[in-house]
Amino acid sequence: MNRDRTPDRIEKQIELQAPVSRVWRALTDSRQFGEWFRVSLDAPFQPGEVATGQLLSPGCENLAWRAVIQDMEPEQYFAFTWHPYAVNANTEYSGETPTLVEFRLEKTAAGTRLQLTESGFSDLPDERRKEAFAANDGGWTRQMKNIADYLAQHP
Repeated sequence: MNRDRTPDRIEKQIELQAPVSRVWRALTDSRQFGEWFRVSLDAPFQPGEVATGQLLSPGCENLAWRAVIQDMEPEQYFAFTWHPYAVNANTEYSGETPTLVEFRLEKTAAGTRLQLTESGFSDLPDERRKEAFAANDGGWTRQMKNIADYLAQHP
């Protein structure tokens, strides 16, 4: 039970000056995702498959990236699960319930509304929940800026 009142979900939204099809490619093409997310991925994203790679962000270069691709509904919805803020290379996170990261795309007059939701923080161990939520909340704020910058530089 979530006794410390840490919220269960992170929600972010950004209006991107790019068509839905372009935003979709930036999200689901593993090479493009890696560029803006700052991760070197080993293989293309496939629903039901594990995606692995190496983080490239300064200070995180020694950390592996691992997610399970849950769903890809072309130009509408992309989802994966992962272990949030898994930053201790010596800790085994596989016993924890992963959080669900969902991206929803919606066409707008100016381009595309990208909505991000990460949920399931209430299922994390008490000792990790608050720190993981805070780190990912700030991380998703940066990543929304990163994808906007990426799309502006790679129309």
